[in-house]
Amino acid sequence: MRIANPIYDAVFKYLMDDNSLAKLLLSTILDEEIVDLVFTPQEHSAKLEYPHHFTVYRLDFAATLQNAAGETRKVLIEVQKAKLATDIMRFRRYLGEQYRNPNNVLTVNNKKQALPLLTVYFLGHGLEHSTAPVIHVRRESRDLATQIPLIHKEGFIESLTHDSYIIQIPHLGEHRRTAVEELLQIFNQSRISNDKHILNINETDIDPRYRPILRRLQRAIAEQEVEEAMAIEDDILTELQDLERVIETERTEKEKAQVLAEHAQAQMKQAQAQVEQAQAQVEQAQAQVEQTTAEKEQERMDKEKAQLENIRLLALLKQADIQP
Repeated sequence: MRIANPIYDAVFKYLMDDNSLAKLLLSTILDEEIVDLVFTPQEHSAKLEYPHHFTVYRLDFAATLQNAAGETRKVLIEVQKAKLATDIMRFRRYLGEQYRNPNNVLTVNNKKQALPLLTVYFLGHGLEHSTAPVIHVRRESRDLATQIPLIHKEGFIESLTHDSYIIQIPHLGEHRRTAVEELLQIFNQSRISNDKHILNINETDIDPRYRPILRRLQRAIAEQEVEEAMAIEDDILTELQDLERVIETERTEKEKAQVLAEHAQAQMKQAQAQVEQAQAQVEQAQAQVEQTTAEKEQERMDKEKAQLENIRLLALLKQADIQP
């Protein structure tokens, strides 16, 4: 089966526009049933040197979750995708927006409290040290002294911290250990066909409950608007990568120039130190010459003094008519 590649924002958005499939995907990742899901697309347009705008979607959901014990809770789910490692700054900016958004609140007993936040990141690049396809960053609150976990959730903590799910698309291999790893085979880039916009998926490899997602992605291939958006995304991603390379080259050249400047400065300091050392040696030699001259002068004066003393003594002896 040929499906549109959901690593592209346009395809991912097309998939998540179907509320039931968005529930299926997110509930599988979170391992909790999603009772209710309200989706608001956040569109961000960036105009480069092309005669068009490139729109990046950040997907925000207000959701009601139900765990295995039947307990429900309302949360805010933010889903973001990244193809470049530099997107981390975009993630941080969006998180800041979520935390300060006055609409992200829940009224309980006539009191407003901030909605807990969950983040799901789809990374088109791998992390530096981990090859785990899916990573759950889970908070745990403990008594610092006893190290005993807190039993009840505190609104203060829930409002200021959050759990995250990180999906490393490059590490989605054929070996599937969990339901979420099986579902995420729809992102497996090793299944790319001759056209990188298309993935070849064996439908029988996917659990029947996830096949509606395949159908949706299959239909996306026929959507001209989606195809055009993928082509635009390719162009802009290429430009961004080229820009990154230029910036990296400039940074490398700047670092190289800085190293050369520091080396030249070190050489100048070394030469200055050598000059100062030579000057000190000259001054020391000059001092030794002056000391030698002074000693010779003192020796001459002592000799003259001895000669004068001898003349005086001879004069006294002659005056006393004493033969020396």
